[in-house]
Amino acid sequence: MDAEKKKDLLAKIDQAINNIRPYLEADGGDVRLVDIDDDFVVKVELLGACEACPMSPMTMKAGIEEAVKRVAPEVKAINAINIASVS
Repeated sequence: MDAEKKKDLLAKIDQAINNIRPYLEADGGDVRLVDIDDDFVVKVELLGACEACPMSPMTMKAGIEEAVKRVAPEVKAINAINIASVS
Protein backbone atom coordinates (compact mmCIF):
# COMPACT_ATOMS: atom_id res chain seq x y z
CA MET A 1 0.00 0.00 0.00
CA ASP A 2 1.50 3.34 -0.97
CA ALA A 3 1.97 6.12 1.58
CA GLU A 4 -0.83 8.33 0.23
CA LYS A 5 -3.40 5.51 0.23
CA LYS A 6 -2.35 4.54 3.76
CA LYS A 7 -2.68 8.15 4.93
CA ASP A 8 -6.18 8.46 3.42
CA LEU A 9 -7.28 5.12 4.87
CA LEU A 10 -5.96 6.01 8.34
CA ALA A 11 -7.88 9.29 8.18
CA LYS A 12 -11.14 7.45 7.35
CA ILE A 13 -10.55 4.92 10.11
CA ASP A 14 -9.74 7.64 12.63
CA GLN A 15 -12.97 9.45 11.76
CA ALA A 16 -14.98 6.24 12.25
CA ILE A 17 -13.34 5.75 15.65
CA ASN A 18 -14.06 9.38 16.57
CA ASN A 19 -17.75 8.73 15.81
CA ILE A 20 -17.97 5.94 18.39
CA ARG A 21 -15.54 7.45 20.91
CA PRO A 22 -18.30 9.17 22.97
CA TYR A 23 -19.86 5.76 23.68
CA LEU A 24 -16.55 4.36 24.88
CA GLU A 25 -15.83 7.46 26.97
CA ALA A 26 -19.27 7.23 28.59
CA ASP A 27 -18.10 3.96 30.15
CA GLY A 28 -14.66 5.31 31.08
CA GLY A 29 -12.82 3.87 28.10
CA ASP A 30 -11.24 4.98 24.85
CA VAL A 31 -9.40 3.62 21.83
CA ARG A 32 -6.32 4.85 19.99
CA LEU A 33 -5.58 4.09 16.34
CA VAL A 34 -2.05 2.69 16.12
CA ASP A 35 -1.51 1.64 12.49
CA ILE A 36 -2.71 -0.37 9.50
CA ASP A 37 -0.51 -2.95 7.82
CA ASP A 38 -0.22 -3.90 4.15
CA ASP A 39 -2.72 -6.74 4.71
CA PHE A 40 -5.36 -4.16 5.76
CA VAL A 41 -5.30 -5.22 9.41
CA VAL A 42 -5.85 -2.26 11.74
CA LYS A 43 -4.09 -2.09 15.07
CA VAL A 44 -5.67 -0.17 17.92
CA GLU A 45 -4.96 0.21 21.61
CA LEU A 46 -7.81 0.03 24.10
CA LEU A 47 -7.48 2.58 26.87
CA GLY A 48 -9.01 3.25 30.27
CA ALA A 49 -11.84 0.96 31.30
CA CYS A 50 -11.72 -0.80 27.92
CA GLU A 51 -8.34 -2.36 28.75
CA ALA A 52 -9.65 -4.65 31.48
CA CYS A 53 -13.33 -4.85 30.58
CA PRO A 54 -14.62 -8.39 29.98
CA MET A 55 -16.81 -6.93 27.21
CA SER A 56 -13.80 -5.63 25.23
CA PRO A 57 -13.92 -8.44 22.65
CA MET A 58 -17.56 -7.64 21.96
CA THR A 59 -16.80 -3.90 21.82
CA MET A 60 -14.05 -4.63 19.30
CA LYS A 61 -16.24 -6.79 17.08
CA ALA A 62 -19.66 -5.13 17.26
CA GLY A 63 -18.55 -1.55 17.87
CA ILE A 64 -15.14 -0.61 16.56
CA GLU A 65 -14.81 -3.13 13.74
CA GLU A 66 -18.35 -2.48 12.51
CA ALA A 67 -17.81 1.30 12.45
CA VAL A 68 -14.46 1.02 10.66
CA LYS A 69 -15.63 -1.47 8.03
CA ARG A 70 -18.58 0.77 7.23
CA VAL A 71 -16.21 3.53 6.04
CA ALA A 72 -13.31 1.32 4.94
CA PRO A 73 -14.65 -2.03 3.66
CA GLU A 74 -11.17 -3.06 2.52
CA VAL A 75 -10.16 -3.49 6.18
CA LYS A 76 -9.82 -7.21 6.91
CA ALA A 77 -9.62 -7.11 10.70
CA ILE A 78 -9.14 -4.95 13.75
CA ASN A 79 -6.75 -6.11 16.45
CA ALA A 80 -6.19 -4.53 19.82
CA ILE A 81 -2.50 -4.67 20.65
CA ASN A 82 -3.26 -4.94 24.37
CA ILE A 83 -5.97 -7.65 24.47
CA ALA A 84 -6.28 -11.12 22.99
CA SER A 85 -7.29 -11.23 19.32
CA VAL A 86 -10.98 -11.49 18.53
CA SER A 87 -12.10 -13.86 15.80
